Amino acid sequence: MSEKQNQKTIPTVSEIPDGLSGKGFFATSLEKAVGLARKNSLWPLPFATSCCGIEFMATMGSHYDLARFGSERLSFSPRQSDLLMVMGTIAKKMGPVLREVYIQMAEPKWVIAVGACASSGGIFDTYSVLQGIDRIIPVDVYVPGCPPRPEQIINGILKIQDLVGNESLRRRNSKEYDDLMKHYGIE
Repeated sequence: MSEKQNQKTIPTVSEIPDGLSGKGFFATSLEKAVGLARKNSLWPLPFATSCCGIEFMATMGSHYDLARFGSERLSFSPRQSDLLMVMGTIAKKMGPVLREVYIQMAEPKWVIAVGACASSGGIFDTYSVLQGIDRIIPVDVYVPGCPPRPEQIINGILKIQDLVGNESLRRRNSKEYDDLMKHYGIE
């Protein structure tokens, strides 16, 4: 047996949020507990139109296994998703459909723009291609690349998890968030 086969893998466990602990009790804030639960149970909705979608398929496969980050359940229903992953070229005709999918998602919701096309239109600087999805919906994390490697997509998921875990429960009720939604024409 090789040395690598003899080593036992230690399962990773989520970090305990800051709080008070003692013999027989643990106390933390509701905000931190909810953040911990949300960040480890994201339900992504893949909106894949091009080659970035193929890289996402590789990320979901057994070699990279995105499920170990709490994103195992892909949902193709916007009402049951909280993470919109836009991957690939978005034509201007597809823009209203993408916007409607975003509006149908329940709060709280987050968006990742995967690849150069979703982030900035990529190499397609034409009249028919949307030059970045941030023109029609707010984006939380951008994943660069054409197409991005599965490791980059995993890094994007980790960035979203950091954002979700540290987000205030009241942020979605703030004036700044309302102003952002009005800026995008979303009520």
